[in-house]
Amino acid sequence: MNDVSVATISWARNDAEEKVLEISLKQLAQLGLHVFIADGGSSQKFLQFLYSFSNFTVFHASGLWPQAKASITPAANETKFVLYTEPDKLEFFSKHLHVMLKEPRVENTGVILASRSAKGFSTFPVFQQLTENTINQCCKEVIKKDIDYCYGPFLFNSRLIPFVNSVNSDCGWGWRPFLFTIAHRLGFSVETYQNDFNCPADQRNDHEAERIYRMKQLTQNLNGLIDATAVDLGN
Repeated sequence: MNDVSVATISWARNDAEEKVLEISLKQLAQLGLHVFIADGGSSQKFLQFLYSFSNFTVFHASGLWPQAKASITPAANETKFVLYTEPDKLEFFSKHLHVMLKEPRVENTGVILASRSAKGFSTFPVFQQLTENTINQCCKEVIKKDIDYCYGPFLFNSRLIPFVNSVNSDCGWGWRPFLFTIAHRLGFSVETYQNDFNCPADQRNDHEAERIYRMKQLTQNLNGLIDATAVDLGN
């Protein structure tokens, strides 16, 4: 796995979030991969936790896309492929990541997404399923793959990184379908590693604030997808 590094982000806003991220990131660290992590303003105590891992390189940035960009850019400069993930995927880190990284990778590999099966997808809150199904269907329309684009972790070819410079600074989650679409338009493959990824018990809330957040996420994803269709690829 010398051709893969990991990029992730963190922002622990309270003690409870610190504990969740500490458990999952310890698991990630044990895989021995070089992890580039951009923190968005956590406590000094949590930052010291991040600094304690010899295979972590820590950056600081504010905002979802600035954090993601701060982590994926140096990772892409180091390895041929980058595994981007949110930091709270404990079950994925402990049971699935090492398997996913065994998926075949060739020169034409553009993106390999960790994707939920129908069974796994059904464990998520109903409104989240609604918005993410909309995102998936719109991505299918552009990328021509009927898969789950929204679970989170994905591997991408570092040759895609120059194109992220054209992503809008306020794109939020839209940078993900933007990258997937660019990969497709350039002729790279977009594939999946599918499994029964279940919704963690503490993330199954379906209240008004959560539903509004999912609406915002939907808008960002569709904007990123649409923007990528208009990028001049220079070919």
